[in-house]
Amino acid sequence: MADEIGNLPRGPARVLKAAVWSWQGLTAAWKHESSFRLEVYLFVVLAPLALWLGQTAVERVLLVGSMLLVIAMELANSAIEAVIERYGPEFHVLAGRAKDMGSAAVFVLMMNVLLCWGLILAPRIL
Repeated sequence: MADEIGNLPRGPARVLKAAVWSWQGLTAAWKHESSFRLEVYLFVVLAPLALWLGQTAVERVLLVGSMLLVIAMELANSAIEAVIERYGPEFHVLAGRAKDMGSAAVFVLMMNVLLCWGLILAPRIL
């Protein structure tokens, strides 16, 4: 638990607890979020392709990393939506705005994936 100034103790036990909480978040997203599952499926298919197509370490990092950013933002967007739903199903303009902004953030990162893949791979094709 917290010490006298409110910080949790550091060390291997704390790291393990954080890993368990992270795993719980991933399993909850997998169970409840179809968009998350789709993005993971795409990652599983495209990541090996990215590692094969990338000619340098930087290219591989950009190809794979751009997809990981989408997955991370999908988790954040799902968390935003869960908190909003916690307070009830009634419509509120700010709740709708928050959900739309979270969705827009995922969309922007998906466009980043297309940009990274396009800029790296298009010169080889054309």
